Amino acid sequence: MRNLSLAFTQLVLILAFISCETKVEKTLPELSPEFTSVLEAHGDWQKWYHAKAESYAMIHEGVMTQEAAFINLDSRKIRLSNTEFEIGFDGNQTWISPNRDTYKGNSVKFYHNLYFYFFNIPYVFTDPGVTVEKVGDKTLNGKKYPTYQAKFDSSTGDSPNDQYFMLINPETNRLEYLLYTVSYFGNENPPFSALKYEDYRNADGVYFPRILTGYTFENDSTKNIRYQVTFADALLLDEEFDSEIFEKPEDGVFAD
Repeated sequence: MRNLSLAFTQLVLILAFISCETKVEKTLPELSPEFTSVLEAHGDWQKWYHAKAESYAMIHEGVMTQEAAFINLDSRKIRLSNTEFEIGFDGNQTWISPNRDTYKGNSVKFYHNLYFYFFNIPYVFTDPGVTVEKVGDKTLNGKKYPTYQAKFDSSTGDSPNDQYFMLINPETNRLEYLLYTVSYFGNENPPFSALKYEDYRNADGVYFPRILTGYTFENDSTKNIRYQVTFADALLLDEEFDSEIFEKPEDGVFAD
């Protein structure tokens, strides 16, 4: 992991100097005081909101596959550099290199921003078209949590019918569990899954989880571990990455 982190940091620093655009700060969204309090418990959320780009390193712990991510936050263009493949979104289409067979999952499009989204909750719930409201407490593994639900406008994202419930640690006011559904593949009544957020680390004033652990969810309890990923070297940048890094390479193919 140390060698990956060093190489990753060097690449980020190189790419960060490629693009140089005038910085224009966005108007802050209208948020409830309760949700604002949750965001503030995660550090300087406005820094994330105004940032132009983000990068991080990730490891799939079950198979020890390493992956680096580079994202332009406004456009959500993304490039994933995996030890087995490269995946990207150029603003219009998703692509994979060197070929589709190198990714064993069902959908490149579904995967391309999956962990970016999970890693950046609750910050991404400040996006346009997302509304967060406090709902009744939920109990998980015998512990009661203050709970917030994120709802999406019908035109927001690829799966606006997905459900997200943030279970907040009552002592730290930070996200501890996410209960979510996945309707992307056409399931009209998808089951809930649970995702645990732990070991928050300070990335220049903004806190991100170091570990995300996915579980099956049943009868208000987490059951079997489905996956675990760990993160390092999270960076927020004031300038976008050059758009060229998000373009499909010559040996790549467009793929959904």
